[in-house]
Amino acid sequence: MADRFGPAPALRGYWRTIGDDFAHFPKSGTARTLIINRYLIREISKPLATILAVLVTLFASYSAAEFLSDAVNGLLPTNTIGEMIGLKALISLEVLIPVSLYTSIILSFGKLYSDSEFTAMFALRVSPLRVLGSVLTLSGVLAVLVALLSLFARPWAYEKLHTLSKQAEAFANVDNMQAGTFYIGENGGRVIFLKNRDNAKSTASDVFMQLNYPDKTRILFARHAYQLPRTDDRNSSDIYLKDVHLYDIGRGNNQTDRVVDAQEIVLRPPDPNLEQPGYSSVGAGTETLAFSSALPDIAELQWRLSTPLSTILLGMLAVPLSRIRPRQNRYAKMGTAALVYSCYYLLFTSARTWVQQGVVAAFPGIWWVPALLASIVAAIWVQPNLGFELRRLRVWLNMWRVQWLSGRDEA
Repeated sequence: MADRFGPAPALRGYWRTIGDDFAHFPKSGTARTLIINRYLIREISKPLATILAVLVTLFASYSAAEFLSDAVNGLLPTNTIGEMIGLKALISLEVLIPVSLYTSIILSFGKLYSDSEFTAMFALRVSPLRVLGSVLTLSGVLAVLVALLSLFARPWAYEKLHTLSKQAEAFANVDNMQAGTFYIGENGGRVIFLKNRDNAKSTASDVFMQLNYPDKTRILFARHAYQLPRTDDRNSSDIYLKDVHLYDIGRGNNQTDRVVDAQEIVLRPPDPNLEQPGYSSVGAGTETLAFSSALPDIAELQWRLSTPLSTILLGMLAVPLSRIRPRQNRYAKMGTAALVYSCYYLLFTSARTWVQQGVVAAFPGIWWVPALLASIVAAIWVQPNLGFELRRLRVWLNMWRVQWLSGRDEA
């Protein structure tokens, strides 16, 4: 219970705990700003590292499960699994870093509001703009990192992953494939289906294959198929097909079709070391995209340039979204924050797809989505002063109206 001379001991201890962090604040504005910056950045960085580590682990685990399944089915060499998981994780950082920053600000600032630490800061004349400055400092550093990942690391990772996928496609072993499952290579370049297999060691029967080439599509039906042992230094082994019906369907400038029946065919997959890699906008260099007029390239370039901007805007948006009442649950705004981010990311990815498909022109392209987010952020930050300014405008208009009416009456 409180006595005549001050608050109860529990309350005195509470305010003493909060005051300890700020009791020795320097009177210099610059020194005070540095202390606030360090404190807020430290509070954001703790959950940021944890959230990012958890998200990367989950994403890597999902990729590992997919790659291990392919390895069990003979579609992927086991010695490339670790490298492919690492490349997938590197690609994901472009998206996971901004969402981790956004979430960590919501959580850390929610804790500061719940524990009344922001109340103590504001009592010491720490303005919301100074808090925003601390967030912008960290967001700016992470935006530079996201820019490097988006412009350089991510395209390199996609290109490397494409090369490994081509090697895995050549490595695919028919003897390890299960009956009743479609095995589809990268970009649908090869499709294999086995109708029957008595057991794991028996020869596959009633086999369907579709091979897509630049000038034709080749379809094969074979009564039996099995993998031949590797006899040279090539990275792929041949497939033996028995009682084969072969159909070549020309496309493009090649309008020649062909039908062949053969007792046996030895199918030699292309050597991935000799095959020219196909073009993909996600794996193309940023300088290549900058001089391209193709819509998929324009959409990819705009995506790479806008992700750093999104990092900063999401950090700014998280600050007002984290505001809660003292002693309120620190997770109170997580539902709202998750909904807002989901809507933004859905719009962002949809805008890229619309540009790729020509639904939206190259300008505004996908830029209208970050512009919409920037407008919302600006409105939220301006809103506390908006009512006051509107009242001032109303008073000024009323004064002008009174003066105008007085002047008209005198005339």
